[in-house]
Amino acid sequence: MHIVTAAEMKALDKDATADYKIPSLLLMENAARGMVDEIEVNYGKVKKKVVTVIAGCGNNGGDGLAAARHLRMRGALVKVYLFSKEVLLRGDAGISLQIWQKTDGALREEGAFTLEHLISDVTKSDFVIDAFLGTGLSHAIIGRHAEMVEIINRCARRIIACDIPSGISADTGEILGVAIKADATLTMAMPKRGHFMQEGLSHSGALSVIDIGFPDALIEKKKLNVSLIGTDVVQGFLSPRLKGVHKGTMGHLLVIAGSSGKQGAPQMTSLAALRSGTGLVTTALPKSIEKGFSHQAMEIMTLPLPETKLGSIAMGAEKRLLKAVEGKTALAIGPGLSQHPDSQHLVLKLITSVSLPMVIDADGLNAVAVELVILKKKKGPLILTPHPGEMGRLIGKSAADVQKDRFNIAAAFANLWDVILVLKDARTIVAFPDGRLWVNNTGNPGMATAGMGDALTGMIAGFIAQGLSPEDATLLAVFLHGKAGDLAAAQRGEAGLLTSDLIDEIPKAIVEYLKEHS
Repeated sequence: MHIVTAAEMKALDKDATADYKIPSLLLMENAARGMVDEIEVNYGKVKKKVVTVIAGCGNNGGDGLAAARHLRMRGALVKVYLFSKEVLLRGDAGISLQIWQKTDGALREEGAFTLEHLISDVTKSDFVIDAFLGTGLSHAIIGRHAEMVEIINRCARRIIACDIPSGISADTGEILGVAIKADATLTMAMPKRGHFMQEGLSHSGALSVIDIGFPDALIEKKKLNVSLIGTDVVQGFLSPRLKGVHKGTMGHLLVIAGSSGKQGAPQMTSLAALRSGTGLVTTALPKSIEKGFSHQAMEIMTLPLPETKLGSIAMGAEKRLLKAVEGKTALAIGPGLSQHPDSQHLVLKLITSVSLPMVIDADGLNAVAVELVILKKKKGPLILTPHPGEMGRLIGKSAADVQKDRFNIAAAFANLWDVILVLKDARTIVAFPDGRLWVNNTGNPGMATAGMGDALTGMIAGFIAQGLSPEDATLLAVFLHGKAGDLAAAQRGEAGLLTSDLIDEIPKAIVEYLKEHS
């Protein structure tokens, strides 16, 4: 499923009518009927339910008015608050208003009600449908309209947003003035970028997509480059194991990580790779932490290395590392590595010397940020996995700047430096050098804890080590990482979820994935 900007959605609407002769009013009817169908699927029959619809003067308001009619046809008790003068509703929205009025629909027009009326009706409603402002919003909500938004957020029992919560930018997810905080959002045809960014993620609630009747040919013609990572995308990437396999045929990953006080990071990376099916994992780490590491992770082979006085891998380890690369099928570099100059030098040396696919995370990324041009001298495929702060260091911006423009920043960086970029967050973005972007929709807030990124690094590198292409391995790992987190949260709850809980669920996530694709 594709994800679109406001401009892309507007062009799709226009071309559906111009090129495929689909009446725009039919698209609005499909949207309204689909909304009511989805409400009944999720919340039960609407008969005798009390519903307040908040409508504006644009097509979003038209969708709301049409939905009000379909709700009433199914027995709901519906009242529409029109935050506009009737004369301002034109086109399809105007027609939907006329139909509502001709069928004696209850309507309160702007200027004919007080906010006290609104409070009274919203408080008594089973549902409030937010159809005030849609994807075209470009200015802050202020004044009486801002008061209306605050009333709905404060008084409504359940809020369902039409397309996108009013006040949320469809392209950036930022709040423009104030914004509706919906329990659920029913979006038309395709999700919008703003559903997955900044406040848009938390304000959208449960997101469902309504099929409004766009032909497949129309969507294919647009060559949209942003998609959701779903089970359909990763289908066939991983197959059940053949009976004749052994550990030597399932890949050998070299993890280069760890420093004094950060022994857990390489352990989580290495265990996640093993839990993902990698046959062999060797972890190269400072000699002073190797003994304790071995006792905690018995299945992992270790390579103790010379270290600095601060307990990080020293420059003298270079020859041993380059020798250790022989016979491996992938590398993972960076978790817990430290920002010591010696360790950073080794990261840069490996990038320019090793042709194996390499996943770079954490302090490995900090090393790259010191000499970004090193990416142009890489010898093999690179997958970089920054969180917003690390991404900011790579491009010389703040984490907040990154969050405001995640899609474009990820796409530009991957293209400029010819790398696969995994921009981690609540909804992780994967960017390929050719301009394609993917958004992950698995995972939960319980995963906002230390070590989750280390586990993801191990999963990506582990799948590459087993023979998947860097592109397929990255998409599959991001998807299954979130799925394992969801399985762990289902067992233990989100609060207090540990990365070790997620790692333990990776095999089950893989089993469920294989069942779905058998």
